[in-house]
This record gives sequence, structure tokens and C-alpha cells, in this order.
Amino acid sequence: MLTLYYSPHSCSLATYIALEEAGAKFEAYRMNFAAGEQMSDKYKAINPKARVPALATPQGVLTENVALLTYIAQNHPDKNLAPKDLFAFAQMQAFNAYLSSTVHVAHSHKGRGYRWTDDQAAQDSMKLKVAQNVLDCFTTIENEYFKGPWVMGEQFTVADAYLLTISNWLESDSVDITKLPKTMAHRKAMMARPAVARAVAAHNG
Repeated sequence: MLTLYYSPHSCSLATYIALEEAGAKFEAYRMNFAAGEQMSDKYKAINPKARVPALATPQGVLTENVALLTYIAQNHPDKNLAPKDLFAFAQMQAFNAYLSSTVHVAHSHKGRGYRWTDDQAAQDSMKLKVAQNVLDCFTTIENEYFKGPWVMGEQFTVADAYLLTISNWLESDSVDITKLPKTMAHRKAMMARPAVARAVAAHNG
């Protein structure tokens, strides 16, 4: 049995979607970030990073979406949630890594600038750049990454779960979504998938 530790409206949605798409048997534990549960000794024994997602597996705990998405896809090969071709698989991982290391970080400058500086003026300055930086990231995604209709072309993959998760933050980042037609079409197509709709409702509800 798998146990997913998650927090609503966070990046853990990507893993939640992947689990639903895979038809995996799992339990979902909702973390109370408002109460600081992520900083508790109990949770830090599970994930010392004090963040989500974390996935408890029979072999141990895994963290980081890029790893969790890969684990789920490869653990359910019949669902074809990742390319079998080595080069295409590496392309998918490059996309997921970009979301994790660049796009998510650009978004985090809005509310978590304290991770980079203690200077309030610097944090305020970082917030002013979020909308443009995130738009620049998604413009690159639209121009360079989309093969259509899914990230990897005709094959739906776990990368699509991750993209939806991050793109759901665009409006709160004050990004002009009219400049991102492919991303908006992708969001609509994703929400039409029953497994995605179930995951979003359960994760964010």
C-alpha cells in the first residue's frame, strides 16, 4: 500500500493525479500546513525536508515530484504514463525538471522570498518580477515543449499532471493567460479526464 502525504493547492497535486491515472491503490494523508504539521517531529521522520509530496512505499519514502512521477509511471507500465523510448523518456524528464527547478521557483518568489533573503525590500522586489518571470517560463513551454495535444504529443504522460499543477497557479501569479492558448487548452483537456477531475476534487477539496 502507498500513502501520499499532501497539502491542498500545492505541487503534490501532480503526484495525486498520477496515482489516480495509474489506478494505484493508495491512502492520502492531508497535511495541515496552517497548523505547522509539516514541521512536526512525526512528519520530519517521514520527510526531513518538511514539504510535500512524500510517498510512503513498501521500500521506503520517496520525495520530489520528478521522482514520484517516474516511480508511479514505471510501477504501472500497462498505463503508458511515460515514454518507453529512452530519448523520449529523457525529454519528459527534462520537462519535469524544468517545472521543478525553474518554473516552481519563479512562482515561489511571490510568497516564499524569505527562502532567499531576509531583507524585506528584496522580498518585495522579487514579488514584482513573478508575473513576468512565470509568463516567460510558460512562453518557453508553449514555444519549445508542447508537441500537442499533450506535452509529449499523442501520448498522455505524468508530465501532463505536473504541467496542470503548475499552470493552475497562473492566475494567482497575475499572469495574462490569454497569451498562453496552448496551456489553457491543455488545462481544459486535462480537466475532462475523469481521473484528473477526481484527483483535483480530492486534493483541493
